[in-house]
Order: sequence, then structure tokens, then C-alpha cells
Amino acid sequence: MLRYVTTNPGKVREAEEYLGEEAVSQLDYDYTEIQSDDLGRIAARGAREAYRHAGEPALVDDAGLFIRALSGFPGPYSSYAEDTIGVERTWELASEEDDRAASFRCVLAYCDGEGFDASPDPVDKDDRVAAAAAGPDGDDEEALPVKLFEGRVRGTLVEPRGEGGFGFDPIFEHEGTTFAEMGEAEKNAISHRGRALAKFAEWHAER
Repeated sequence: MLRYVTTNPGKVREAEEYLGEEAVSQLDYDYTEIQSDDLGRIAARGAREAYRHAGEPALVDDAGLFIRALSGFPGPYSSYAEDTIGVERTWELASEEDDRAASFRCVLAYCDGEGFDASPDPVDKDDRVAAAAAGPDGDDEEALPVKLFEGRVRGTLVEPRGEGGFGFDPIFEHEGTTFAEMGEAEKNAISHRGRALAKFAEWHAER
């Protein structure tokens, strides 16, 4: 059984579409979220910790909205930005720019305690961020292999539209429709998380 670490049941339903209802279950676990500009580092650290906690294969994702004109802000800090300045203020900042291109990105990290070709692998002791992601003692000999899968969807930022979704969905338009205007199935079919899950499902099925 794969344990998907999240408090959002919508993420679990999305994972079930790619992995099957009997293959994945929700794990409500508050893992340590390291501070990093790299989604992969954050997710990898969380996956290792979640596996150690659950003793079962663990999936952790980290995602964010990357606004090109704002040098990728809010990126890995999207949840914090949503809670502090909010969705409408984020739109106001982006609306002042001529370039309103943006992307949603998701990195899914998998850890099951077994050996496989990992990414990132190996963990370099000279890389402080990577060493911090390795484990509680920062020793790369204790680092568990983690495999990363990235999904991204490109779009344009617009005035808030739509009542569905969550987070920055109302201001993110993809091919003429905001994520908040899409139904759950329509959004999942093209979402950044769905694309990462599709890559993981293909890799996992071949193991």
C-alpha cells in the first residue's frame, strides 16, 4: 500500500485515478518541511521522513505557482503567500507586469526504503541543502533513496474567475479556462500533479 502524505482528500482521489483505489491511501502526517527554493529537496526530505514514520512506501508532493515576471515567486512559498498576501493581491502584483506567463509545478517524491536509481543520488556531503534532506543527522550514509517525478502546466495569470479548485486556481488560466472554472476530472486530466502522478505510475508499474 502506498501512503500519500496529505491533508487534502482531493489529492488522494487524483492519485487513485492513476494508481487505483486499492493501491494508495491517505496518510495525515506533519513532516518537517525544510526551507529551500527547490521543490525536489523539500519533497525528498518529506518522503524520507514519512517512510521512516509509516514503515510503508510513501509519496510526498510539493507544488507551487511560478510567475515568470516575478522571478518565479511565489514558487515553493506558494502556500505561505496564499495565507499572507492572498490570491487577489498576488494577481495585482502580476497584473502590473507586461508578461503574465506562469506555470504550476509539482514534484512527487517516492521512498520505500529499498535501493533503486534515485534522484537526487548520491547525496553530496558538500551540498548543505542536500545533506539536510538526507536525514535527521545529515549523514549521507543514512540517506534513503528517493525518486522524483515532476509535472508542470503552463498558463497565463488573469483576474480571478471560477468557484472551484483551491489556492491560486482562480487566477491561473490554461487554454482559455481557469483551473477554478474546470470540473475536478477536467482539471486532473491536465494538472501538474496529474502529470507527475502519470510518470510515477508508469515507473512504479515497471518495478
